[in-house]
Amino acid sequence: MTDRLRPIPPSEMTEAQRRAAQAVIEGPRGALYGPFVPLLRSPELLENAQRMGEYLRYRSAIGVRLSELAILVTARQWNQGVEWAIHAPIAAQVGVPPDVINAIARRERPEGMLVDESVVHDFCVELHQNKEVSDRTYGEAVALFGEQGVVDLMGLNGYYTFLAMVMNTARTAVPVSSAPPLPD
Repeated sequence: MTDRLRPIPPSEMTEAQRRAAQAVIEGPRGALYGPFVPLLRSPELLENAQRMGEYLRYRSAIGVRLSELAILVTARQWNQGVEWAIHAPIAAQVGVPPDVINAIARRERPEGMLVDESVVHDFCVELHQNKEVSDRTYGEAVALFGEQGVVDLMGLNGYYTFLAMVMNTARTAVPVSSAPPLPD
């Protein structure tokens, strides 16, 4: 597969593209990569997406560990290799057990998850597969995370679905990663 929307050389960027790229580079990501390369074609969209993603990834009400778990479930649901390559190592660093990561990669429900991991996993899978969340799972999520946490969890699923759509359409190349690629 060929990357449809490759990096734009700085000499060919518009002023708006340069500004949007610089904002990503100066933020916590530190570089322009992954979905931000194709999104650079729409600088205002990139700027808004980057701000939303910065909140959801680094400051969501459910915390980084559970946010990374939600990102992995979303990446697997969308067969998104870039998200997986970036976030599987991060998830492991922040405490998501390797057995949980590997089961998600195989499209299996992980065994031995902590209660909060189980609720996040089931919430995300139900939302992606059923296009809704059962009353039971919703109630468990509200009890653990409150309404803000549930809204942030919905936001994580939506945001990373958006990024998956962008990268799947752009055919963004998967970066070198310590994570094994997603199995077919």
